[in-house]
Amino acid sequence: MKRILFLMSDTGGGHRAAAEAVVAALEIRYPGEFRSRLVDGWRHTPFPFKYSPETYEPTVRYGRLGWWAGYKITNGPTAARVAMLPMYHALFKSGMKRILRAFHDVDLIVCVHSVFVRPTVRALIGQERRPPILTIVTDLVSTHMWWYDPTWTAAWSPPKPPTSAACAQASRRSRCASPGCRCTPRFAEGLMDKAEARAALGWDADLPAVLVIGGGAGMGPLYAIARAINAKGAWCQLAVVAGRNESLKARLDAATWRQPTHIYPYVHNMPTMMAAADILVTKAGPGTISEACIAGVPIVLSGAIPGQEEGNITFVVRSGAGVWAPGPHRVADAVASWLAEGREGLARRAAAAKALGRPNAVWEIAEEVRHYASQPRVIVDERGNRRTALLPHAGSRS
Repeated sequence: MKRILFLMSDTGGGHRAAAEAVVAALEIRYPGEFRSRLVDGWRHTPFPFKYSPETYEPTVRYGRLGWWAGYKITNGPTAARVAMLPMYHALFKSGMKRILRAFHDVDLIVCVHSVFVRPTVRALIGQERRPPILTIVTDLVSTHMWWYDPTWTAAWSPPKPPTSAACAQASRRSRCASPGCRCTPRFAEGLMDKAEARAALGWDADLPAVLVIGGGAGMGPLYAIARAINAKGAWCQLAVVAGRNESLKARLDAATWRQPTHIYPYVHNMPTMMAAADILVTKAGPGTISEACIAGVPIVLSGAIPGQEEGNITFVVRSGAGVWAPGPHRVADAVASWLAEGREGLARRAAAAKALGRPNAVWEIAEEVRHYASQPRVIVDERGNRRTALLPHAGSRS
């Protein structure tokens, strides 16, 4: 049985979700062949950084300018090296070595978080033979320089070329493949006909449906967005997923609504809900965008994390699959405008979203993971650079 270590984090839902999607694909297609372990690298750093999964959401929400500045300043060949080596190597050095000692017998290391790529490579320096290292880039378009390292094995990149010259230069030095949007293999299987999905949910069969989500944590001004849509009095039905945000759900439950409105806590049937929806309102997270495109539901983007999600806006808007409408009132205006276009307009936008969907991407990534997990350990020099070449997978692009 091959052993795979996934280095991810719960700083946002995309990293864990991407790792779990690949693990699920491996278990479905190759049952019993792999034993996968998911480890949150931030949990092995000193205080207070070990609590990054808890502080990530408020940091992004209330420190947007600082987050954006930090992203831009470190996103370049020299800046990435200068910022990464002294600070992040010191931060991750002991913890990463501890992780790798605990999982010294793994056949493949898969990094599903940008800040773990270079510390992992450096922590393995001194080992004459190391397992292959594969990077799965979870960002769709705006990929940070830290995702790329010329000494690792390979990377699965987003569907569009890296937007910055620094990332393009890094990706040219290392072999990358581009599978496009990815999500759990069960998502596409869970999709169904719109009428069937609405019947399963108990939604009105005829009213256009607007689905408002903010991830598992119920991030963003969901209450204000829902109330702004409600104030329009448009001919539609509204579904709001509050996630694990219990106080948000209580406020939504207590409100008075002008149209049929369905309030949900954290749900496990998102494929059914997206299949039933005509419009999706969400922030520009890569996982949700991927799922919406596979489901063929057009997107009103209500917000984005500075830096890594900025490119997602252009990706969606230029394709005609959605619009950028930051803030509750702009969201409500966009929703009302789309509803006024009628079913033909919604169908046109749905087709544009569907054209971006890549339901087979996770299977392609699973094939790549399986290929590199079957390779022999890599011989490296004293700096950690490879001295032996790995056989590329037939489905990969250099």
